Order: sequence, then structure tokens, then C-alpha cells
Amino acid sequence: MTSGGQDPREPRAPQGAGAEPLSKRAAIGAAGGLVLAAAAFGVLSMTAPPESSSENARGGPTLALLAAPAPSAPMPRAWWDAYAAEPAQAPTTASKSAAPSRKLAILALKAAVVGPEGRDVVDDAVVLVSDGKIEAIGPRASTAIPAGYEVLDRSDKWITPGFVDLHCHIAGKSFLVNDINDMVYLTNPELRASSVVEPDNPNLRRAIGGGVTSVLFIPGSGTNMGGQGVLLKTGLEHFEEMRIRDPGSLKLAQAGNPERWAINPGRSFMNWNTRNTFARGLTHAKLRKADPKLPRNIQWDVFGPLADKTTQVSTHTQIYQVVLMTLTMVRQGFGLDVYIDHGEWFGSKLAGIAQEIGAGAIIGPREIDRFTPGFSIDTDGQIQGIAAQYQKNGHKEIGFNTDSPVIPQEELHVQAATACRFGFDGTRMDALRGLTIVPAKTAGIAGRVGSLAPGKDADLLVCDGDPVDPRTTIEAVFIEGRSVYDMRTEERRW
Repeated sequence: MTSGGQDPREPRAPQGAGAEPLSKRAAIGAAGGLVLAAAAFGVLSMTAPPESSSENARGGPTLALLAAPAPSAPMPRAWWDAYAAEPAQAPTTASKSAAPSRKLAILALKAAVVGPEGRDVVDDAVVLVSDGKIEAIGPRASTAIPAGYEVLDRSDKWITPGFVDLHCHIAGKSFLVNDINDMVYLTNPELRASSVVEPDNPNLRRAIGGGVTSVLFIPGSGTNMGGQGVLLKTGLEHFEEMRIRDPGSLKLAQAGNPERWAINPGRSFMNWNTRNTFARGLTHAKLRKADPKLPRNIQWDVFGPLADKTTQVSTHTQIYQVVLMTLTMVRQGFGLDVYIDHGEWFGSKLAGIAQEIGAGAIIGPREIDRFTPGFSIDTDGQIQGIAAQYQKNGHKEIGFNTDSPVIPQEELHVQAATACRFGFDGTRMDALRGLTIVPAKTAGIAGRVGSLAPGKDADLLVCDGDPVDPRTTIEAVFIEGRSVYDMRTEERRW
């Protein structure tokens, strides 16, 4: 404000009777100038403003104006917000079902247990379900059904775990709305996909018809860090029930789409800026853990769980050099749990290193590699299965994704079938493992989902054959013991 009370950024009011009103052209010019100024500031800043008052002071009055004050009541998330005044505010990592408990005994021709390794199948099986959890699983001849259990006879069908997809963009209103790809800064770790979840939307309903019971709903890849994903159950009615874990991941994109952001940054600058953001965020998490009373800055919230290894970095990464940077910077440099998400254009050449250092490979939506000028090496006309190449080069934890809606969410199992068509060896159930236990282990939720075992969530599929075979029909789906899809009582969704 000036001494006369007039804000110099605002058009001045007409002075005197003969003054002319501000012209439309002048108003447009002033607005355009403000837009250009804002754009210039965004280009210069690259990341959100620093949190400390001393940094704001060094950055000048503009940074001081943009730095948000710390909230009076921090949102509790873990140890770094353990001092919250209201313990009841703390978000849970578990679904809270309001549905009445149901005790089921499901009879099946085969139960594909899908253990951590190898071929695990129970023939002529019974699966006992109580209070949304698997109570027991075994051969019908030796597994007693307690009194009072409702028996569902599916003795000509298979039962498998629900599928898990770690690359989903369809749990919100619409991908076309683009409310999960806010390209504010080049790194935006504070943004949250959880804020736009729409339970029971049509895309999720179709996903259930394809057997997908858990997804990682993540931001887009328009910037190097699009924000935080959230792990969800697909078929429950309320967000609080759907939520498996929040944050589900930090979305990182290291090349490709982010190169079109604002000033078209090159990979060298993007790598520097990404590394800088990780270093600042992890430093904040370390200081906050040592002294939880330090002021909260939401920009760095996700780095506490990353440092604690209670969440992971899901990385849009492809091309040999870019996948190499994912492994060396994020996994080896910062010691964070990270996995390859995409992995095409001969990222498979690094499969052995990824396996050795514990970085999973979740392949999709592209399932084949061929010579692409500027992106890959010449294959002399050969089309190679990407998952098959990862497997051939020594990776043992290979999963599949759809990048929905790039591939429709309900077609996740077709991704595994395509991988098998192009050379992936599924004879030891690795294709089914790539739809279930592998993504569950990769995301750190294998204690709840991904296989059939006592104590795990009763997320079950009833199929008329091998679920990887695209000719197979998924006839019924249970999530936490509740029937969310049944072809006997409703139209087929897919």
C-alpha cells in the first residue's frame, strides 16, 4: 500500500471529472503482465518456496509473501506428527468396514494361493472367511467348516487373490479433468492424489469386473515429482474404507513427459533438481524426527514415510540411461525403496542390478520393445517382450501395470497374458504372481493383500479357469469378505 492507501499493483481510480476510465486494452495488458510475472517466477523457482524464515528472508519479499504459515493444528501422519492434540485425527492405514461381519466357506476346484515363490495351489479347496479376513484355507477333506458359516459352492471354479495394479489414474472423476497432473513446479512432492478420489466411479466398477481389487492411484507425469499416490481398494463405498495406505508412494518421473514442462528442462538439470529436492526433503524429515516440535511444512510431509521405509518411490522411468539414474540416485544414492514403473526401451538391460539392489520392476503399459529411433538400440527387426527380457536378465520380482486409462484398468490381466505371449515364462505361476503378490510386496502391503493366507484381507476372485488366460471369465469378486460383483445377480461388467 502507498501512503495514500492505493495499492500500486491495482489500476488507479479516475482522478477528477475529466478523467477517462481505464481502457479494456490497458486492463488486458496489465493482466497479461501479471501472468508473465507469475510465469517468470515459476521458471526461476523450480521448486516450492523453502520453509524456514531465514531462507525466506534471503529470498526477498516475494518469497516471504508466498511462503505459507505453518498450520496451527498439524495433520498427524506418523512419528513426525505424533504430538498432534487430537489422536483421533490420525489417519489409518487400514480400511474400516461398517458392513456386518460375514462368515463364509467358499468351495473351489482350485485355490491359487500364490505364495511368495513358486507354484502354490490347493486342489478341491475350501476358503474360510470371517470378519473380512481369510481364516483358513486347505483341502476340503481336511479343513472343517465351523457351524454357522454360509457355504458358497463354487466347486467347479478357481479362487485366486484379487489383482493389484501400482499404476492407476482412474480413481478420480475423470482422467480428462486432469486434476492429478498439476504442473506447478518441476517438483511437487506436497500434492496428494487422495484429495480427488471418487469412490464407486464407473471406471472403478469396470476394474472390479476385471478382478482388480487394489490400486495405487497416483498423479500424472507432467513434472519430475507429481505428488503422493494413495493405495486403495476399488470396490468399497467410502474413501475411509477404500484407503489401504496414504501416502501410497511418491510419484517420480525422470524423463519423457517432464521434459516438456515450462522451459523444456534437459535431463541434466532435471536430475540435479530432483536430487536437490530429495536431499532437502530427507534433511527436513531427519530434523523433524529428532525434534517433532519443529514447524511442519507440507512440502516435505512424504519424506518422513520415505525415510522410515513405510512408503516407496514409484518411478515413471524408461530408457537404459534413465532407469540407471533411478537405480543409482534413488536406491543407491538415497537408500530409498523405489521400483521401476514402465521400464521399456531396454531398461531391461539393468534387470540384474535392479534385482541385486532390491528395486522391483512393474512393467506396462507397453509390453514389447522394438527399435525406436532416439530411444532404443537396433534389434534387427526383432520384437522383444519387455517382461521376458527382465526375466531373462535375472529379475525375479516382475509385476504388471496398465497406466490406466492408457490400458483400461479392467484389462490388467491381459497385460500379463501379453507378456506370456512375448516370451515371459509363467510356468511357475510368475504371471499370476505379477498380478498379485509381486506388486503387493513391492508396495509394502503384502501383509494384507496379494495371496491367500490366514489373516489377510479376503479379497478373492472366482474364475472359470486360469485368471491369466484372457478367455477366462471372472464371475465374482469379494473385497474384505463382501461381495462387490457377482455375474449371477448383475450384468457382466467386462
